[in-house]
Amino acid sequence: MSNFLPITKKECDALGWGVPDFVYVSGDAYVDHPSFGTAIITRVLENAGFKVAVLAQPDYKSCEDFKRFGKPRLGFLVSAGNIDSMVAHYTVSKKKRTYDYYSPGGKMGLRPDRAVIVYSNRIREAYGDIPIILGGLEASLRRFSHYDYWDNKIRRSVLVDSRADVLTYGMGESIILKIAKLLDKGVPVKKIRGERGCVYLCKRDEEIPFEVGCEFDFNKIKESKEEYARAFGIQYKNQDAISGKALVEYYDNKKLVQNPPAFPLEREELDKVYALPYARNYHPVYEKEGGVPAISEVKFSITHNRGCFGACNFCALAFHQGRQVRSRSIESVLREAKLITEMSDFKGYIHDVGGPTANFRYSACKKQLTDGVCTNRKCLVPTPCKNLIVDHTEYIEMLEKIQALPKIKKVFIRSGIRFDYMIYDKSDKFFRKLVKEHVSGQLKVAPEHCSSSVLSYMGKPDISVYDKFREKYFKLCKEYGKEQYIVPYLMSSHPGSKLEDAIELSLYLKDLGLNPEQVQDFYPTPGTASTVMYYTGINPLDGKRVYAPDDYREKLMQRALLQYKKPENRNLVREALTLAKREDLIGFEGKCLVKPDMRVGSDFYEKNIKNQPRESKKTTKNSKKSNTKGKISNKKLSSQRVVKNTKNSHSPNQKAKNKKK
Repeated sequence: MSNFLPITKKECDALGWGVPDFVYVSGDAYVDHPSFGTAIITRVLENAGFKVAVLAQPDYKSCEDFKRFGKPRLGFLVSAGNIDSMVAHYTVSKKKRTYDYYSPGGKMGLRPDRAVIVYSNRIREAYGDIPIILGGLEASLRRFSHYDYWDNKIRRSVLVDSRADVLTYGMGESIILKIAKLLDKGVPVKKIRGERGCVYLCKRDEEIPFEVGCEFDFNKIKESKEEYARAFGIQYKNQDAISGKALVEYYDNKKLVQNPPAFPLEREELDKVYALPYARNYHPVYEKEGGVPAISEVKFSITHNRGCFGACNFCALAFHQGRQVRSRSIESVLREAKLITEMSDFKGYIHDVGGPTANFRYSACKKQLTDGVCTNRKCLVPTPCKNLIVDHTEYIEMLEKIQALPKIKKVFIRSGIRFDYMIYDKSDKFFRKLVKEHVSGQLKVAPEHCSSSVLSYMGKPDISVYDKFREKYFKLCKEYGKEQYIVPYLMSSHPGSKLEDAIELSLYLKDLGLNPEQVQDFYPTPGTASTVMYYTGINPLDGKRVYAPDDYREKLMQRALLQYKKPENRNLVREALTLAKREDLIGFEGKCLVKPDMRVGSDFYEKNIKNQPRESKKTTKNSKKSNTKGKISNKKLSSQRVVKNTKNSHSPNQKAKNKKK
């Protein structure tokens, strides 16, 4: 018998269980690794003495597979998996994806759209009124009425549509344990009302055990974009365990109640969670299909923290994990690192030591620990708060101790670095250590854009902060003799971004000699302020109007401008520049982004090429040189580039060009 939890009735019987206490239903394949929510919740319950079976990616076309283990003693726990099922299935252009990283062999179609709704309804078909508790990212971010990009409308809370009993939001270890213990004592699931981090439905006149901060009405929200933006702004500001209050949303004769957030796990509690006996791999049943691809990114990586006070507007972390940062002890991280070194396929490299933000270890300031996070401003933008504590000391110590372990050759930090936090550190000790020891050729950071206006809507620092980081990074690379690069994450079509802003970004990239191979179109997903901006044209955090590009053609043009060098983007770039009245950037001079359209029938062809005299086929080489009067030479038709100092270029693609120069 493996050290995985049972996934079949036969395995349950072998353990002498009869029926399990809980069946955990997941939209992902079963991976028992602490980077997967399924693994953490099931191991936490197991550690508390509960018998948990895993029903991973069940056949959802009928209720039969949900009867695999029989009727569990206490209930079903339902999650869509590590990511929203709609994001897993569709691109930002709403096209079907062809690969699922969380399914065996990357196979698509093993989970349904809107997975928690489908799973819960199948369970109701199978067992009627058995307790159903929702959790995970999909449920957490859809706990209130929300704009659904794929339906292009406001949908009800997922708790209403799923017919589940309780929804747990945020990081659920402490919440699920409390619910499990109450059910085990015989408390009816409909009576579980007083636990933080829970959402439930009840009658309109039922009393609520917490102070109510605000009330909303679904019928008003779905009809009024202003009301929806206002509601989200209030919800966003009540996601702190210290300052947050209960919130109510009315659905005809019922009301949905969100209790205040659960308190984040403290260091000792987090250490216990990560010390549980995870198998640290996918279940062997998937081996014949090539395994589960998602494990490759995290198998030799370590998560050391939770929460993020960066609070970018396009990120759902603030609405899910919260803005209060908590971290594991150095000893806990070292124990996990030692476990990794004992794995048979470990090659000596820790791929990442990070989290939502790799270089955060503590809350932004001491005030957050007593009064909660500020609701009227952010910690890092538009400028750093005067109370912000910037300190990399413990992170440095942790990295050094991991590096000193036997069998470890190198420790990398692959992503999640908050570059503005690094710049605000008066000591450059961590910056130097990062460049000298922890970059695997390329460092991924997220400036996202260069337009000050767009960056303000994103909740990101001004581009001047990134420029300082970039310049220092390459200066240190040169000092240490390192040939290393930066891979910047860039986003097109974010609310607030106009064609003019996309052009500004393309000129910025041109000036840096950067030719990004990948950019991300803004993807409106539940639980983010930016999604509300996209749908309503209102910034929910301040109530001000914001331009939101939602025209498909314009979004194509904004994306093309970021990759203006690609041949397939030339027509879109010309179209964008013409619409923005920036024809000065169409031409052959060094400042230009794209050449004119010289095809037959184009304006440029009609004006400059069509009526030019043609050379005789018998023209000699000498006569060709003199027969160019009135013609556009090949040289003039070629792009005249301005030669820049590109020794600090971002991309390896520039390497060969630099050598030639």
